[in-house]
Amino acid sequence: MRDVAALAGVSLKTTSRVVNGETTVAADLAARVRRAATVLDYRPNLAARSLRRTDGRTRTIGLLLKNVANPFSSALQRAVEDVASEHGVAVFAGSVDEDPDKERRLALALVERRADGLIIVPSGDDQSYLLNEQRAGLNLVFMDRPPRLLKADAVISDNRSGAVAAVRHLAAGGHKRIGFLADLREITTASERFEAYRATLSEVGIAYDEALVRFDLHDAGAAEEAARSLLVEEQPTALFATQNLVTMGAVRALRALGANHSVALVGFDDMPLADLLDPPVTVVSQDPATMGAMACRILFQRMGGDTSAPRTHLLPTHLLARGSGEIPPGRWPASPARPRARTTGRGSPRH
Repeated sequence: MRDVAALAGVSLKTTSRVVNGETTVAADLAARVRRAATVLDYRPNLAARSLRRTDGRTRTIGLLLKNVANPFSSALQRAVEDVASEHGVAVFAGSVDEDPDKERRLALALVERRADGLIIVPSGDDQSYLLNEQRAGLNLVFMDRPPRLLKADAVISDNRSGAVAAVRHLAAGGHKRIGFLADLREITTASERFEAYRATLSEVGIAYDEALVRFDLHDAGAAEEAARSLLVEEQPTALFATQNLVTMGAVRALRALGANHSVALVGFDDMPLADLLDPPVTVVSQDPATMGAMACRILFQRMGGDTSAPRTHLLPTHLLARGSGEIPPGRWPASPARPRARTTGRGSPRH
């Protein structure tokens, strides 16, 4: 900054005002400073600037998501970034990949880099590793799932009511053999949706059958294989897929078996182009944009001095009937013949 001041022929104080965006500097002097900064390719050192701030803020926040490549996570990230941008704050994001150790490493790495706050989609069942940081003043907000062994704000979807709506919808259509496909068993959202599935079956007079349940489906490939085996071995008339990647796998399995118009499907969480598939996919829709924006606003409220008791904010879900969830029972299996072989996309069978 001293070099910029010398080249512009102004004081260091005037240069500092221009660099920091103050509007009290005369227009001609400000223009000279900006020209000098361009010539010297000057960039402010944000790390050094944060050390001089009396509040110790770095104007950065950390965001830990399940997987930034997942459409749901991407929508969360965009919403958080939009709110943070309004406050002039940068967002550093990372994927924890449902790995509690990775969650802990990334969270503490962001703390070491003096992030002003963290927004986390937790993967493990113990977030108490952040307790000392929280006591030291670190602001924390959790999304999609509540924290464990730590009291902090959380913004989550109403998983129970969404799962209840899905099962009731299928049961109202006459289905009594409803398969259940889920992510990792230890994940809060998966367990909540399973408990609601099981309770709703009992509520509508359908006996629970463990053979129709498949857990620990971490990606679309695993979900596809699980759905194929479930359909062939147990012949459910409907499927309830409890996560967007699991729904994608179920769609692929149904198409590979030629059962996409014979077996009903309801997915939890919408996914891109779900309304353009054949048939369009009925889903329990969440609102990741609202979830991410709300979580970020709560974080800034906490950073601004809000010391009220932590709260869990529950967002509603909505069932969108598009076609796949309205297929009646009795169409599967169409015949005892072997399931149709999948194709590679070039017309050759894949077994």
